[in-house]
Amino acid sequence: RLRLHDGKLIKDRRYHLRTYPNCFVAKELTDWLIEHKEAPDRETGIRLMQKLMDHYIIHHVCDEHSDYKDAKLLYRFRKDDGTFPLSKDVKVFMRGQSLYEKLVSVEESILKVREENSVKYQRTFLGSEMIDWLIQEGEVETRQEAVDLGRALLEHGIIQHVSNRHHFFDSDILYQFWINFRRRRRLTELLNENSSRALSESPDSPFCLRKLNPEPGNSSFLSVQTNKEIKVVSAVRRSSITSLSGNSNAYFSAPPTLVFPPVAECNPKSVLKRPVTNEELLSPGAPYVKKTLTIVGDAVGWGFVVRGGRPCHIQAVDPGGPAAAAGMKVCQFVFSVNGVYVLHLDYQTISSLIMTGPRTLVMEVMEAIE
Repeated sequence: RLRLHDGKLIKDRRYHLRTYPNCFVAKELTDWLIEHKEAPDRETGIRLMQKLMDHYIIHHVCDEHSDYKDAKLLYRFRKDDGTFPLSKDVKVFMRGQSLYEKLVSVEESILKVREENSVKYQRTFLGSEMIDWLIQEGEVETRQEAVDLGRALLEHGIIQHVSNRHHFFDSDILYQFWINFRRRRRLTELLNENSSRALSESPDSPFCLRKLNPEPGNSSFLSVQTNKEIKVVSAVRRSSITSLSGNSNAYFSAPPTLVFPPVAECNPKSVLKRPVTNEELLSPGAPYVKKTLTIVGDAVGWGFVVRGGRPCHIQAVDPGGPAAAAGMKVCQFVFSVNGVYVLHLDYQTISSLIMTGPRTLVMEVMEAIE
């Protein structure tokens, strides 16, 4: 966005006797992406800008087009017209980025390479050290406010305990910034989530779970039981199976007759070692940490399976899918979905809530602290 402003591609433009401030022409921007090697061809450039639309970063100036069209149409960055959605999650992320930039730009920064249990960690700091710094810099007024900020940063995946065993505390525990905000990213990284994934053959692999019908909107998976019977279970993948059509896939043949090799069986039993109640999860001092995950679905869904009820848990995670990239793990408990408290719901209701919601999924999960 800043480079486009500098290059005068973003400017006030007049169309049909009306002036649209801070906008760009889609066709000109596609040319720019190719010229500056941000995209190898027009098709990739269009896909990249569609990703930005899906993430609510750009939009058509009159919101008449939900797709990015490589034409003489006017689009605008939402940050340039004040429509960028500043949700709680976005605000925490931006606060984390601001703190990181402030910390790395000073000479005597508290961020250092440190060692714990013979392992070296980058960008680390002590919990109490961070709290002292936040108060000193006027970022917070009290130590409790600093602890709350540190906990929000940890729950959003911006910082973490170096071995992921503790929540954020005002102590000499070692933490690190999990995100390197200064790493230069290329736009084409947005398309990595659509890369082809090899099928895993482990008995409990979530790759055993594939859509039953190719119609968009169908929320069913096939789960191959140990007795080879087919059972339809509720899961959270959507869109069609066409993205898999280029793979040599034993699960689908043409015509669509299903074949199940004996090596690809799924264990239908719960992955939980023991039942857990809501009371146990919510009791004061319980060994669980709440985390917020933002998952952007790809061509075939989000890449995880929910099971159980009151509370529900994550039964399977596609290792190469969007959910895994966001930090989702097996055995986490589902606390909320897109702001809706769901600890009291069963997996069918939660799956329906996810399937009917937006492509960008915000989930709060509770994870056991080892």
